[in-house]
Amino acid sequence: MFLLNIALRVFTLMEFVVRQALQQAEDSLQGLYDGNPKRKTPRPSAELMLKAFCHLTLYFLPDSTVFITPINQLQKQILLLMKIPESIYELELKPCKT
Repeated sequence: MFLLNIALRVFTLMEFVVRQALQQAEDSLQGLYDGNPKRKTPRPSAELMLKAFCHLTLYFLPDSTVFITPINQLQKQILLLMKIPESIYELELKPCKT
């Protein structure tokens, strides 16, 4: 129950911060809906915002190379609205202990 309570609070905080930022900018978020990518919403849900990040992949290649797929414009906009820097998706490579 404790973890569910924390998750609910995080979802609620995400929605609040993004909706407040959109309201202050008098803007809407476009591209969250799969069937209708041009549909805009001034009140996006946390579920739809998180779903926008589901296609990110972290690759560990056999030659010890690490690669993450780049984030798209919608993902950048969501991070900006949540006041989270894009640098969280930059890899700081450290040697792995084998």
